[in-house]
Amino acid sequence: METISVIIPVFNRRELLPRAILSVIQQRPAPLEILIADDASTDGSCETLERDFPGVRVLRLESNQGPAAARNHALAQAKGRWIAFLDSDDAWMPGKLRAQLDFLRAHPEYRILQTEELWIRNGKRVNPMKKHQKHGGWIYERCLPLCLISPSAVMIERSLLEEVGPFDESYPACEDYELWLRIASRHPVGLVPKPYVFKYGGHSDQRSREFPAMDRFRIRAMAKILSLGILSESQSRATVSELAQKSEIYFRGAEKHGSLEESRELRELVTPALSARPQESL
Repeated sequence: METISVIIPVFNRRELLPRAILSVIQQRPAPLEILIADDASTDGSCETLERDFPGVRVLRLESNQGPAAARNHALAQAKGRWIAFLDSDDAWMPGKLRAQLDFLRAHPEYRILQTEELWIRNGKRVNPMKKHQKHGGWIYERCLPLCLISPSAVMIERSLLEEVGPFDESYPACEDYELWLRIASRHPVGLVPKPYVFKYGGHSDQRSREFPAMDRFRIRAMAKILSLGILSESQSRATVSELAQKSEIYFRGAEKHGSLEESRELRELVTPALSARPQESL
């Protein structure tokens, strides 16, 4: 029997969280468990949950540590064979879990897969740009420019996370991008080519608004994966090329805006990778 643990990290989203939880409760088959990883909310989010959704398990962190730590805290206690993440501001459509289980039965070689999604910004549907298009299979190189795997759409075998390691808690943002690089470099990613997720945006507490220069975290992630020595030659070349492009743009902007200390620290990570790049990519 395929068992699924659903993990929803949350920080101060009392108004949005019920929508996410209801979208999970309505799934058939029902998941084994719904774990709410509360990242030390102060707005009464979890008190509301315990009253209105008694079947949901709330796991509290003592201090606010970010989404990576919240997800990892729940992962350590999850019991299902499969892990399905859902961001607290998003929602699933009916049939999401069924579609993914059907895909896995037809393609048992996959250990991670996602669905398509619909984007809602400020209450209106918007079309993603071409660069956001999802793909299935060996997609590592496609994942380098920006995150093409959505946490709210993904389902992953728990044993795979145990093999590659959890979210890196040193990343306050783009922690998912860093993890997907580690996974996609070694495993194909399945895609259900139908939207089963409402991905909401435009609200004031999005991580992208708190950390506007998101590429600095992607630069860190690429430098990290190059240092791990797990990439093929072609993956390494693609990573170095993307790293060089993003670094040049970021460092130019950092110097312009006076972010010298942050720029200096990032250069120390990036320089070894770029100095060792193949001649062809110069």
